[in-house]
Amino acid sequence: MNQNRPNPDDRSDNVEKLQDMVQNTIENIDEAQDTMQFASQEERERIEAKNHRREESIQAMRNEIKDEANQRENGYR
Repeated sequence: MNQNRPNPDDRSDNVEKLQDMVQNTIENIDEAQDTMQFASQEERERIEAKNHRREESIQAMRNEIKDEANQRENGYR
């Protein structure tokens, strides 16, 4: 019995998972923006930097969504 076998690569729901991740990240940006009005200048700068990184992540996830959707259309060859 070989218990070290990797699980098969199931990419069938990657697009949906990535879309959920994008939506959650957008919500995090919105929540962070809301808290900025109560934050000190230093905290605002940290929030702005983090939101910038979040926006970069969103762009990367959107690119990956396009790649995954294309792969899905082509049958994951």
